[in-house]
Amino acid sequence: MKQLKILTLNAPFHPKFSRSQRSPAVIKSGVMYYPIWLAYATGVLEQDGFEVRLIDAPADGLSLEKVQELVQDFQPGMIVIDTSTPSIQNDLQVAEAFKQQFPETTIMMVGPHVTAMPEETLQASSAVQAVARGEYDYTVRDVARTLEAGEDLAEVPGLTYRDEDGQIVSNLDRPLIRDLDDLPFVSEVYKRHLHVENYFYSITQYPEVAIITGRGCPYHCTYCVWPQTITGHGYRKRSIENVAAEFEYIARELPQVKEVFIEDDTLTVDQRRSQALAQELIRRGNRLPFTANSRADISYETLHSLHQAGLRLVCVGFESGDQRVLDNIKKNITVEQFYQFREAARKARVLVHGCFMAGNPGDTPESLQLTLNLAKRLDTDTAQFFPIMIYPGTEAFEWASTNRYMLTEDFGEWLTEDGLHRTIVSQPGLSAEDVVAWCDDARRQYYLRPRFVANKVWEIVTNPREAGRIMKASRTFFKYLFRPSLKRRDAEG
Repeated sequence: MKQLKILTLNAPFHPKFSRSQRSPAVIKSGVMYYPIWLAYATGVLEQDGFEVRLIDAPADGLSLEKVQELVQDFQPGMIVIDTSTPSIQNDLQVAEAFKQQFPETTIMMVGPHVTAMPEETLQASSAVQAVARGEYDYTVRDVARTLEAGEDLAEVPGLTYRDEDGQIVSNLDRPLIRDLDDLPFVSEVYKRHLHVENYFYSITQYPEVAIITGRGCPYHCTYCVWPQTITGHGYRKRSIENVAAEFEYIARELPQVKEVFIEDDTLTVDQRRSQALAQELIRRGNRLPFTANSRADISYETLHSLHQAGLRLVCVGFESGDQRVLDNIKKNITVEQFYQFREAARKARVLVHGCFMAGNPGDTPESLQLTLNLAKRLDTDTAQFFPIMIYPGTEAFEWASTNRYMLTEDFGEWLTEDGLHRTIVSQPGLSAEDVVAWCDDARRQYYLRPRFVANKVWEIVTNPREAGRIMKASRTFFKYLFRPSLKRRDAEG
């Protein structure tokens, strides 16, 4: 075992702050995402022989002081802190606290925010020595190797760092990982370091685990943060055999798990692979249900094949009911395809979670009404309505910044006092307050429809496997349903 000890940290912030999701926040339905990218990097470090301790403070309900107490005897020589845009000010304060505790320890930050703003991050705090840009699994490993060998960080691709003279240096970009089968199973990392019972996705059966079978997305949606900062615009895939083997590992080693969430940006972007994966899971006798992110241009044949293998639900970003808005955000899909997909999903007996977004380029009160009409007509199993959230490194951020639609540049204002989403985008004729009010109203209109309520009651009575998920999400969700998400001063900044 190598001597350098490494702490990988999902830093303390709001309780149940879900930092590693695409729009980091505290979620009204009680959702808590796994620190999935940090867990993969942890696994790579352990695979290389380093002693690593992964701590997920928000999931464990740990304060900064408690984390510092827990790692005092561990004495890490390197600390890797995950970050996000709305938590970055907090995350820098965490780094400074650890620098005081361990003055000789190298502290580096990872994640979409620091990828987009590496120099600004290092300028903001002298406690942070380095930032890993983009896909950071091997960058973190190479920094650890370099530190242990006492060599120069100038040879580590994908790194921006502060040299011995205090100058900020950006090394060459790191190529994306081509052979994803070389990475360890992230579920193995969960088993060693985390408590799967801490994590909850309202659209999956509890408890679940999240894995990634392929990285990147060939589409160019303007708002989507991972492909624009971490994983790139391609779809790099693990082998079918490797994915199926992880399903077997989860079933064997984590028997309490009721479902697998495939967190690829879009599993079904390669429908031939999806069907091949389904056939391999069937061949191996898979009994674990799974949920996956999907586009709405998937065929009935693919949905049917995946359902036979265990697919229970797909999470689909419809975003808008206005074709003009869909074109503005480069969704590369039509409203008509949404309806065709919905019929295919019904026929294949696959549940659908629909995502709808307000405040996109070109949105108006009229386009938002079209979006609500679409949501009701699609009548998905569950739906979420959320205001546009923009993050550095995305085209959406550049659009809002260039047009001066941002109410503030203070990243701490990306959240409410409770840690909930707070949009800072205000367009002419559609203010931030208008957008949030629409989301609140759309949520109520959708979930309080007699048809929806009756369907959920029937589902609870007739399907015990779904009843637990519905009741767990409802306990948290419904306390927000009848109160405004934001006070007027929150929306106006």
